[in-house]
Amino acid sequence: MLEPLMRFIVFLAALATVFPVVNAQEIESGIDTAAAEVQPQVVEWRRWFHQNPELSNREQGTGQRIAEILDELGIPHETGIAGYGVVGMIRGGKPGPLVAIRADMDGLPVTEQTGLPFASTVTTEFNGQQTGVMHACGHDNHMAMALGAAKILNDNREDLAGSVMLIFQPAEEGPPPGEPGGSLLMLEEGIFDEATPEAVFGIHVGIGVPGGEFATRSGPLMASANRFLITVHGKQTHGARPWDGIDPITVAAQIIMGLQTVASRQVDVTRAPSIVSVGRIDGGIRNNVIPDTVELEGTIRAFDNEMREQIIEAVERTATSIAAASNATIDFEVDRGAPPVVNTDRLYTMMKPVLERASGAPVASVTPQTVAEDFSEFGQVTDSLFVFLGSGPEGVDPTTLPANHSPEFNMEEEWLETGVKAFVDMVVTYLGDE
Repeated sequence: MLEPLMRFIVFLAALATVFPVVNAQEIESGIDTAAAEVQPQVVEWRRWFHQNPELSNREQGTGQRIAEILDELGIPHETGIAGYGVVGMIRGGKPGPLVAIRADMDGLPVTEQTGLPFASTVTTEFNGQQTGVMHACGHDNHMAMALGAAKILNDNREDLAGSVMLIFQPAEEGPPPGEPGGSLLMLEEGIFDEATPEAVFGIHVGIGVPGGEFATRSGPLMASANRFLITVHGKQTHGARPWDGIDPITVAAQIIMGLQTVASRQVDVTRAPSIVSVGRIDGGIRNNVIPDTVELEGTIRAFDNEMREQIIEAVERTATSIAAASNATIDFEVDRGAPPVVNTDRLYTMMKPVLERASGAPVASVTPQTVAEDFSEFGQVTDSLFVFLGSGPEGVDPTTLPANHSPEFNMEEEWLETGVKAFVDMVVTYLGDE
């Protein structure tokens, strides 16, 4: 029943200049029908992924299950990319561009409290502690929606004027310390070496959007994220005789306050927002002993790569200068981190009506989000569009619901169909537009 769908769509696309309204309505209707038919399978896939979450760079079973599903669908693929990543390829029957759909695979060290009949009971050790593992950020839904779209597109591949790359990416939440991983590693291992997609599409559930509706914006959407570590070196002494040493605790306190001037006084605040936060302080072991060292660990968030580099330089300069004023020294480390997610203007303009067709609601405009997503690495090498899909019950204020990374976070499964429709329609629209 699905095989004639794309032939019908291609035929209608040829008539677009004559019957533009009918064309749009018929394309939407055809995709709606296909997404409704695959919905039960998408729900089944989602529940399997939800019950079997794995942490970043440990997604072995997840990768195996994705490969099994792609085998069942008859989609060629490669496994073992950037750890346990999987890349599939749907080659259309007609010449045209390459586009990509991306879904992330990893879960979080969170003990689930949803009470769902398919809730995760997986446990593991993380940072030396026993913890549950949960798809608390919705990646189970992302994989299932991408697979649903893949089935529809592959069933009708002979009529596709172009090809579709399916990217199932591990370690979006960040690989363990000392390990490479994520989208950057997939790129470094050459997933775009043969051909770079003209566009990469991603959907993320949750993020405070009304259930079943989309939200996004043109330009910067999500922040870059850089972890930094400042080690302040002083001179240990008795707490009753601080003049005999160099107090790194006092210096660390001054550095923390000084870092608050980076975003407010040292970069152009009219250009884009930025954040410098210290999240961990570690120093000393006894009340009357001034220690040798103190560690400050934090995060830098920005929406512009040039500003990000300016902020990193300013953080190191500020900490160094403040320490020097007290005869202390510092060591400064900063992780590369994910760049900002920036939506290409032309893709936003092209796909906004597509998203509205899929959801039946206007696309909400959102302010730049200070959380980060390494989908951004794909946007460094090609055009990209990343959108949010509301996960809660229809008509419920999303701000009253458990947010992503909460042990109670959940996705209403009816919206999986909406995500499948959006993925398929974005691909069909882009290839048809070419």
